[in-house]
Amino acid sequence: MEKELVVQRGGGDLGSGIAWRLHRSGFRVVILEIAQPVVIRRTVSFAQAVFDGRTTVEGVAGVRASEIAEIRRAWREDHLPVMVDPEMKVIAELKPDVIIDATMAKRDNGLRCNMAPLTIALGPGFEAGIHADVVIETKRGHNLGRLIFQGAAERDTGAPTSIEGYSTERLLRAPCKGKVMHAVDIGAEVRRAEIICRVGDQPVLAPFDGVVRGLIMSGTNVPQGFKIGDVDPRQVRSHCFTISDKSRTLGGSALEAILYFRNRAKATA
Repeated sequence: MEKELVVQRGGGDLGSGIAWRLHRSGFRVVILEIAQPVVIRRTVSFAQAVFDGRTTVEGVAGVRASEIAEIRRAWREDHLPVMVDPEMKVIAELKPDVIIDATMAKRDNGLRCNMAPLTIALGPGFEAGIHADVVIETKRGHNLGRLIFQGAAERDTGAPTSIEGYSTERLLRAPCKGKVMHAVDIGAEVRRAEIICRVGDQPVLAPFDGVVRGLIMSGTNVPQGFKIGDVDPRQVRSHCFTISDKSRTLGGSALEAILYFRNRAKATA
């Protein structure tokens, strides 16, 4: 199979599941990020390479690249390059076959159908046929992962899916503006009311017994109300270090979209 080139905006946990799947399927993938990505599920996000230089998600190494030559070196070494390039300037030289927007921006951020032979967008805020050739549904439920060729994904409700009866309670938010400082880190088992971190001088407490599944980097300055982490009531520590079911589903959908358009192009050639 010819190795098509995929440029993907966004290396958070959902985007990383997509990039991981495409990389493992033989595509050349480069992730584009902002200079200071906000990452909650750091242990399964290739965006973390922006800070650490290198990170590994389920056996695939993501490495920071500063120029085209470093991107190509990463591909030769079977790594997944991550570049700071929020304006996607690199596409002028790379001329990708596919552009994927996995930023979960939930708004028009400049993506358009004509930017590459195939453009794919995740979630609400994008309309198929205008912003992208296909939109992938990201809301959990019956339609999760469905390819949308006309129209848009379901609107964002702002509430996470309930797990063992907990929904918004799972989210940790900054009680005030200030710098986040960890008391524990991702993977820690916590009891209800245990201190997980502090924002400024105010503690952020575990809402129930569980495992810290995601937590923003220590030292990050955040505004009041900003999402800084989440707690999983299932208390399965390994979930903190592996790609989620939702992310794997979206990765499969992105792969399906690429193969669908490739096969349709062959049929009409």
